[in-house]
Amino acid sequence: MAQKILAARASDASHDREMISASVDQIVLARAPMRAFDLSLSLGLNKAPVDVAVAYDGCCIAKPSPKGDAAISLEMLAHGILVARAGVGFPGPVHLERFASPARLCVTDEPRLAGVGGMGMLTLVVPTASLARALAHGTVVIRAPVSIQILLVGRLRPFVCARDVALELLRRGLADTVRRVEESRDAPVVVEFGGPSVRSLSVAERSVLASVAPQVGAAAALFVSDERTEVFLRDQRRSKAHRALAPDAGAPCEEVVSVDLSAVDPLVQDQSGQVRAVRDFAGRPVAQVLLGGDGGVTLRDLFAVASLLKSKQIPDRLDFLLAVPSRQMLEALAAGGALADLIATGARLIEPDARVVSGELYGPPHAGVAMKTCDRESKVGGESASLVASAETLAFAVATGEVGDPRAFKRPVHVTVPRALPTDDVLVARKGDRTRTRTAAHAGGRGEGPDSPHSGTKSPSNAWATGSAKAAGLHRRPMTPTAR
Repeated sequence: MAQKILAARASDASHDREMISASVDQIVLARAPMRAFDLSLSLGLNKAPVDVAVAYDGCCIAKPSPKGDAAISLEMLAHGILVARAGVGFPGPVHLERFASPARLCVTDEPRLAGVGGMGMLTLVVPTASLARALAHGTVVIRAPVSIQILLVGRLRPFVCARDVALELLRRGLADTVRRVEESRDAPVVVEFGGPSVRSLSVAERSVLASVAPQVGAAAALFVSDERTEVFLRDQRRSKAHRALAPDAGAPCEEVVSVDLSAVDPLVQDQSGQVRAVRDFAGRPVAQVLLGGDGGVTLRDLFAVASLLKSKQIPDRLDFLLAVPSRQMLEALAAGGALADLIATGARLIEPDARVVSGELYGPPHAGVAMKTCDRESKVGGESASLVASAETLAFAVATGEVGDPRAFKRPVHVTVPRALPTDDVLVARKGDRTRTRTAAHAGGRGEGPDSPHSGTKSPSNAWATGSAKAAGLHRRPMTPTAR
């Protein structure tokens, strides 16, 4: 499937060479957006020549900085780059919901955006210079990839979710397989998911599995685009973005790994990165639980946790942190009453700041076990201070104060995920005033305008003027839950 996407965008008919020059559909800036933007200006950027270019502001909790983010962001808007403001959510889940489109090519500087492969979008991490070139000229030069297929069969059992399947792939040594193929073929590896059980997984669950790519050293991960994808896009009011994507019969594949979903048990990734059964950690006291983050949890999982913990209260020694992946999920939880249930249990609602998943904010306590649902930072070596597990495993820890098997809840919950979702994109800036942009950018240099942190105060309104949702053609739909 990766080869099909690249072949349709290659500058010449032959795409079997070592390097490919391909046109880009989407660009996502998250780790160092201003570095790529400034370089693209030096390459002659006028207006981004791609379907979607988005810069995500991942700093929700302010800290002293010599840079003026307000003026810089306005300049991005003038060049056709959307700005996802602080508080919109983590880049991966937000992009999956509001921008990702199947059978397209996306380049980014954020490895944790691999989850949008669950939509069928090929997302590749490229250097800053390549991002700048894509912003200025709409093309990127990449190495031709090879593929490994993950064949999914069977059905998930109660209290086992997509997060456990992702951990099962790590436990079975998918990283070693990727490394072996990459060394033998001297080419980046794309993990492609297929098999009869793909149809039983929602796009959100597929995204959780695709997010394993950076953990195993793969360049990207891809799912097919089918009727499930079309339904997801329809719920997001983006049905026109749908394109079918499936592998051709007899398409080349380096290796095939089969996974029986019905044989997967609740799993935990320990501090050293080893994946073991949750029963190996049973009884250990838990001091902190981080539910949410940029991956590893779906809206269905959050509703399930709220149902499992309803009428319960956290133990005195436990800190329960809730980092909802996206603003859309937050509104859906609030409308369905699940957010109130989680807060009544004792959850602390925290901002979707990039430093939450890296551990810079709300770091693990010195005593006791810390657990979370989001993946470890792939580029950070050494041991992690937290255990990684599924949302329902974390729910058991919150309910009892210790690590344990969520199947001890006995009765599985039946969750109805709302189909009518908020799509107003209130925190996505789409239009910029060119006159105001030039004034802010040149008022004593970038970051010295009236909205700059250097001025001592920050104007809350004009710097992020986006226009009304009606003017942008986006209307809020009623939040009435219906069965999926």
